Amino acid sequence: MEVSSFSTVPRFSYSCSSLQGLFKVHFLDQSLAPIELSIRKRRNPRNLISCSQKRDVSVVDGSCMDEIYDKLAQRIVPTSASMFSPNLKRLVGLAGPPGAGKSTLANEVVRRVNKLWPQKASSFDEEVNPPDVAIVLPMDGFHLYRSQLDAMEDPKEAHARRGAPWTFDPALLLNCLKKLRNEGSVYVPSFDHGVGDPVENDIFVSLQHKVVIVEGNYVLLEEGSWKDVSDMFDEKWFIDVNLDTAMERVESRHISTGKPPDVARWRIDYNDRPNAELIMKSKTNADVLIRSISF
Repeated sequence: MEVSSFSTVPRFSYSCSSLQGLFKVHFLDQSLAPIELSIRKRRNPRNLISCSQKRDVSVVDGSCMDEIYDKLAQRIVPTSASMFSPNLKRLVGLAGPPGAGKSTLANEVVRRVNKLWPQKASSFDEEVNPPDVAIVLPMDGFHLYRSQLDAMEDPKEAHARRGAPWTFDPALLLNCLKKLRNEGSVYVPSFDHGVGDPVENDIFVSLQHKVVIVEGNYVLLEEGSWKDVSDMFDEKWFIDVNLDTAMERVESRHISTGKPPDVARWRIDYNDRPNAELIMKSKTNADVLIRSISF
């Protein structure tokens, strides 16, 4: 039996009253007690203010990942199918720690959106094979080049920490997203894992694409240029996964690419887990929380 579908829980809420001179903040994390902040009372009764705000986050889960993929595709298609402007896009930011399954989820949802779209957009002739309307834009293409790491003050540390936020180029990603918004299409880089460097202009997001899922570790961070990236999205998704489970997957991935087990474990402790712990903090910025289960 399904536990829940698109349930919502409050992420945070606040209420304020200048009459009482209190400002209350309630957090989603039950371990954090409400905070009351004193504010100066207004002397003029005509200036008395009362206000409240509540933000919700949707929780998506299911009995298997295929069910979750279906729910996410069904969620995004009805809204996007109504957007007929050639330049209008539905940009989704998908974040999660290494090993969460971001790439798999993004590609599976895109595949399902492309299948569902003709059913929602009645303008397509049944005998015409409609073009793909959804595409994945991976953050991996915005890694700094190895030559850029070599030019840093401590090249050895820079290569050892590759994958940390400062080893990417968020400004370039932001410029690509702005161009996509303003012009409706953009060329973006991919990443060649064999070479270990980005491949310029390898992915083309065209006018026909209405749904763009931007997947990557840091796309929901609220620090520096990453915050500007996060602000570009219409929806923000986060894959909520057990951190130990995610690290086990990453360790297996390292070993499968030829790293000795001891090197893989060192890589986890020195780089992957610290990065993952930072990424988990950005979960509070999500609109949609995806409950990951075993693949």
